[in-house]
Amino acid sequence: MMPPLESHSTHDAEDDPRNASLQIFLNGSLVPREEARVSVYDSGFMLGDGMWEGLRMYDGVWAFFDAHMDRLFDSCKAVSLEIGMSRDEIRRALDATAAANGMTTDAHCRFMVTRGVKAKPFQHPGLSRSGPTVVAIVEHSKPVDSLQSRGIRLATVPQVRGLPMSQDAKYNSHSKLNCVIACLQAEQAGADEALMLDPHGFVNTTNACNFFIVRRGEVWTSTGDYCMNGVTRQKVIDLCHANGIPVREKNFSLYEAYGAEEAFLTGTFGAQTPVAEIDGKPVGEGIGAGPVTCRIRALYKDLVARHVAEIKATGT
Repeated sequence: MMPPLESHSTHDAEDDPRNASLQIFLNGSLVPREEARVSVYDSGFMLGDGMWEGLRMYDGVWAFFDAHMDRLFDSCKAVSLEIGMSRDEIRRALDATAAANGMTTDAHCRFMVTRGVKAKPFQHPGLSRSGPTVVAIVEHSKPVDSLQSRGIRLATVPQVRGLPMSQDAKYNSHSKLNCVIACLQAEQAGADEALMLDPHGFVNTTNACNFFIVRRGEVWTSTGDYCMNGVTRQKVIDLCHANGIPVREKNFSLYEAYGAEEAFLTGTFGAQTPVAEIDGKPVGEGIGAGPVTCRIRALYKDLVARHVAEIKATGT
């Protein structure tokens, strides 16, 4: 009997000792990692009241920066959260942080904005009176090879992505307990990550990434009504349309996911990560990426290269 595989996740990165001595952007200043702290009265710590974006640097360029800022600014506007910085100021802050850490590529940023320090430890947003807390953690970060060679094992979990009137999944909010619970349920079932359904029982997303399957040459993903509408997710959909790959945003069930020839996850960190199994059932050959996933990965890599070259040529 083969020993069980060690669990891993879509965000597993190669160890990099340089991350131990990072400079962190904190409210307009660069601070050594060990000194970068926020108040216990901060709204993000106390309530999960904040928004964030994950961005990736390729060859000195923050890929698809405008799309990430569209989502961040829309989310903050929807919850009346003032960032206190323009898009250009955010870009300059990220560039300065990367430069301070000697980064030119394979860098990943978590940019976070909370409602700031509260006057008293209670819920009302009006108690946040001193302005937002803004943090950018930029790490040297390269995905481990096993994400492509082994793929991710998913387990369907009882925790679902809820209806928009409870907490809209389109918010990239600090309030991630729903996804944390799902991840715990998946790990307790012996998988790497969770496959979450929507409130109607259709396949939706994972606890960390958007989910796609390939059936009879067609690429399927959820309608997007109950999941984070990821930037990489949309780039994959656009690439399929532009390159003659049939793609459908639709409701589908576990029955159809179990019978898929391929499945993969999308996210800013890992781009496209193959799924090896769902609920113990192998997907395709059960290891590595299938031909359609490989083609999409190649198209996405080319898209990033063209995007980076355009940004560097125009300086925008």
